[in-house]
Amino acid sequence: MQILTCKELFSLEQYANERDTFRQKVMQHKKNRMVRIGEHLSLHFEDRLTMQYQIQEMLRIERIFGAREINEELQTYNALIPDGSNLKATLMIEYPDVVQRHKMLRKLLGLEKQIWIQIGADDLDKIYPIANEDLDRETENKTSAVHFLRFQFTPEQIQSVKDGAKLHMGSNHPQYPYRCSPIPQHVRDSLARDLS
Repeated sequence: MQILTCKELFSLEQYANERDTFRQKVMQHKKNRMVRIGEHLSLHFEDRLTMQYQIQEMLRIERIFGAREINEELQTYNALIPDGSNLKATLMIEYPDVVQRHKMLRKLLGLEKQIWIQIGADDLDKIYPIANEDLDRETENKTSAVHFLRFQFTPEQIQSVKDGAKLHMGSNHPQYPYRCSPIPQHVRDSLARDLS
């Protein structure tokens, strides 16, 4: 998958005119790229379109229009676009109650390294992510509510997905064991398009 360039971004004025239509398109697209891992975790799989939306929103909110600043945003968000050999996801830990959230973020230390994807049969190896390559999002006392994950695949695993193998996802964390087996077909098909 190719990275985004300045030429592909809307100017602030263009985005003001296009935002409602573009946002609707992206929200529809994201429905095919989200997997719930139980009640309190979700994986949001990123791609060029989701990252263009993030960049456009950042430029709009921060009123960024200078070339240097735009390039900094591109550099940050392009790192979250899969390159054909991986899937990249934002992991969200979601507890609406603030007290419960703080309690669980202390209990779920290391969770981001215990999320997995399995391709095909239940007896095949689980693929664990490389987490938070940009910066550490965990202290010795608690984890963050947001993590960035990269699931790296072998050529054989990619071919298996391309050939239609089902995808399973889950968590092996002792405080949050869960298996989503298999993920919905429309999500599987969307993620398969990220692999080349």
